[in-house]
Amino acid sequence: DVQLVESGGGLVQPGGSLRLSCAASGFTRGRYGMGWFRQAPGKEQEGVAVIASDGGADYADSVKGRFTLSLDNAKSTGYLQMNSLKPEDTAMYYCAAAEGHIVPEVKAVLQFGYEGQGTQVTVS
Repeated sequence: DVQLVESGGGLVQPGGSLRLSCAASGFTRGRYGMGWFRQAPGKEQEGVAVIASDGGADYADSVKGRFTLSLDNAKSTGYLQMNSLKPEDTAMYYCAAAEGHIVPEVKAVLQFGYEGQGTQVTVS
C-alpha cells in the first residue's frame, strides 16, 4: 500500500510562510499524482493543489499566486510552499496521492485513493 507522511505545519502570523512536505512510499507504478486538500472546522473539504509526476499542476483559485507545489520524483516527496498566508488558510491540511497517470485538476485530489494523517496550519 501507498503510505504518506506529512510534516511542516504549525502556527504562523498573517503574511508569513510555511512549507509542507509529503513523503510517499509504496508506489508500484512509474507515474503518480500528489496533491493537498484542507478542511477547516465546519467547512467542506477543499482541494488546494495537485501535481502529476509526468507534468502539470493545478491550484485552487483561493491559493493561486501564493502556494506552489513541487515534486522530487527521486524521493517521491512533494513540497507545498505557502506564502502570504491569511487567517482563512487555517485548516487541517492532508496530502493525497493516486497511482498511474492523472489529469492535474485540483478538484480530483478529493478522489485520490491514498491520504496522510494531516498536519495543522494555523494563521493567526
